[in-house]
Amino acid sequence: MDDRFNTIAGWVLFAGIVALGSSIVAGEVFHSERPEKMGYPIEGVEIEGEGGAEAEKPIAFYLASADPAKGQQVFNKCTACHNAEKGGANQLGPNLWGVLGEGVGKGHGFAFSPALSGHGGTWTWDTLSDWLKNPKGFAPGTKMTFAGISNPQDRANVMAFLNTKSDAPQPLPAAPAEATAQAAPKGEAGAEGAPTAEGAAPAAEPAAH
Repeated sequence: MDDRFNTIAGWVLFAGIVALGSSIVAGEVFHSERPEKMGYPIEGVEIEGEGGAEAEKPIAFYLASADPAKGQQVFNKCTACHNAEKGGANQLGPNLWGVLGEGVGKGHGFAFSPALSGHGGTWTWDTLSDWLKNPKGFAPGTKMTFAGISNPQDRANVMAFLNTKSDAPQPLPAAPAEATAQAAPKGEAGAEGAPTAEGAAPAAEPAAH
């Protein structure tokens, strides 16, 4: 009886030793072959920290293909606070007739917040684009509650529309070489310093409070 018990106990102990050894070996193999990063790439999905959205180009790039008609469609969402008609009344926000070239936070008898009235400068293509992209970033403390237009082509379109609402529309900035090259026929490079067009340019939502 004792011999049989000792035999069984011996086999159990042996089996335990074998199992322990196997697990150690398997663990070493798995550790040496597993990748440093867990998971695996999925086609069409960017891994965090790799790739990312294309950096925004200067607003002149988007103004080169700005569409005032599309800008008016965007601006229609802003008419609850603004109008852009000559002689139009101020509403919750200022009248935007002739806004391009106007002093920032000046004109039309509107009570601008100190954040804008004290900002200085004029509404150029660049400053208006910055304002429309992020009003609170452009003028911290502004009363404008509008969050901004993140899409640069939408901003360019709105600015192009607003530029038509003026006695003296501003000339478009020179198109960057990249935009000129894309517009040129295949095999032709865009000429540096190409002439600018009169009229509207791309933008975002209407102007400032």
